[in-house]
Amino acid sequence: MSDTQTLIENRPPSVATLFLERVAATPDAEAYRYPVAPASGAGPDEWKSLSWAQAAERVHSIAAGLIELGVQPEQRVALASATRVEWLLADLGIMCAGAATTTVYPQTNADESAFILADSESRVLIAEDAAQLAKAVDRRAELPALTHVVVIDPAGVETSDWVLTLTELEARGAARLEKDPELIRERVGAITKDQLATLIYTSGTTGRPKGVRLPHDNWSYMAKAIAATGLVGPEDVQYLWLPLAHVFGKVLTSGQIEVGHVTAVDGRVDKIIENLPVVQPTYMAAVPRIFEKVYNGVAAKAKAGGGAKYKIFQWAAEVAREYAKVSQDNFRRTGTASVPFGLGAKHKVADALVFAKIREAFGGNLRACVSGSAALAPEIGYFFAGAGIHILEGYGLTESSAASFVNPGEAYRTGTVGKPLPGTEVRIADDGEILLRSPGIMEGYHGLPEKTAEVLEPDGWFHTGDIGELSQDGYLRITDRKKDLIKTSGGKYIAPAEVEGQFKAVCPYVSNILVHGADRNFCTALIALDEPSILDWAKENGLGGKSYAEVVADPSTVALIDGYVTELNQGLQRWQTIKKFRLLPRDLDVEHGEITPSLKLKRPVVEREYKHLIDEMYAGTREA
Repeated sequence: MSDTQTLIENRPPSVATLFLERVAATPDAEAYRYPVAPASGAGPDEWKSLSWAQAAERVHSIAAGLIELGVQPEQRVALASATRVEWLLADLGIMCAGAATTTVYPQTNADESAFILADSESRVLIAEDAAQLAKAVDRRAELPALTHVVVIDPAGVETSDWVLTLTELEARGAARLEKDPELIRERVGAITKDQLATLIYTSGTTGRPKGVRLPHDNWSYMAKAIAATGLVGPEDVQYLWLPLAHVFGKVLTSGQIEVGHVTAVDGRVDKIIENLPVVQPTYMAAVPRIFEKVYNGVAAKAKAGGGAKYKIFQWAAEVAREYAKVSQDNFRRTGTASVPFGLGAKHKVADALVFAKIREAFGGNLRACVSGSAALAPEIGYFFAGAGIHILEGYGLTESSAASFVNPGEAYRTGTVGKPLPGTEVRIADDGEILLRSPGIMEGYHGLPEKTAEVLEPDGWFHTGDIGELSQDGYLRITDRKKDLIKTSGGKYIAPAEVEGQFKAVCPYVSNILVHGADRNFCTALIALDEPSILDWAKENGLGGKSYAEVVADPSTVALIDGYVTELNQGLQRWQTIKKFRLLPRDLDVEHGEITPSLKLKRPVVEREYKHLIDEMYAGTREA
């Protein structure tokens, strides 16, 4: 048996055990950093730290406090909060109490929140603030199982027998532990590997979300498998901003506990650019939309700087892509990421002019990023790789505890999601669907045995619903969602995500794009622009002072985007080309249900909402 197999097979039975082992091994090492607003209310945030021992003290108090509230093993405790250090501590406290965390996105509306709380039969809700509490108060009559709400930020909250603050919960727990100091160790010792740890409701594109049941063994496996990849070490500094209610953010917490590195946590997306130079992370995970926004922002800024500046950027971008492609190809063939002398010289100049500034914006120490949750356009991936920011694409689903594939360190290949994690098996079905089997695969959908049977075979193979290709040496390339493939009326199959990704690499002003063409004789697109970027362009082109909706309706803006659509079409097959497009009057967002909290496009919702624009583009054609 190899060292990797030994590591994985000798995993502890629970995340709670994993946590106690980490605390015992490195009690004084830094575990978490988190921002605190200055007492004066003015100026930058102050970053504070918790050691593993200090984190454990709070985790144990939360766990004991929940036990004081009557929470029993495997009962659900819901957690509705943005990403913050209290989320991490509460989640660990829930699991150390032997209970299971039901994750709820803070953006979830009251109706869907009530459904999740009721369907999960959550006994306690840990709510971030008064706004999250209000959702439960509004639907309290529908939540007979909910006995208490614990509020993290007490501002504007009146406590009662039903509502208490996190500070009060921890005080109750600390008092209980004084009387019964072995309480948590006994609870943790009784947890089995098959005991439910987490219930995550998939955001889905239609209908009610399904609760994915993830036992402790899923996370223990993930922790050991992530450590076995060698991508992160105990000296790393991770910047964590991803939604912890989503499986991608959640899996990072298990990996951190196993490896023992520090995590700087702040879920405020609008603070990312400000935080990176302060935190100076060596490692960060993100969704493709973040890299697209950075790329588009840099391109738009260069364009606004005038013709010469934009030409320099375009030249540097081409150098970056060529450098990345050549070095990756040489590494694949020879094991050395070498490039010809001429290309290396050009890259050195481009680095001084453009790339160094980009790396500095990421904090200057970033060794690698992991990208997941959706496809990253290869041209954007090559750009960042050539600029010295290695984006290691990975792949997984909520049902597989997030991480099933990841690109391996130096041997990463842009445009693929890498190789299977140790202990994960993969198979490509006859129709191209990716099938997975591993200790990370879910137990099933909560209370939905028929839905579980549709995707999970008795022998453990899980049907992902994604289409992909495996290289001879085991690298996986995702081509599309099985259900999202477009078949035109001419019988041609099109992968819309591939076309959409290429457009994001071409157009620096795009925020979201949806390619439509199912059962039609040509493809069209709905395009939403990035508001800051297009408004900056508008100021430079005689449209200053106009609203976003007015700018996108202006003929000069339509002409601008038409130029990028034409550029896109030049690289597509005839049947893939975008014949017509419409600019949307606002960007797509979570609040309108058009994208998921993990920033995936909800195609049916967008197509339904903008059906009039789609019909307009096909009006007057022979098929209309």
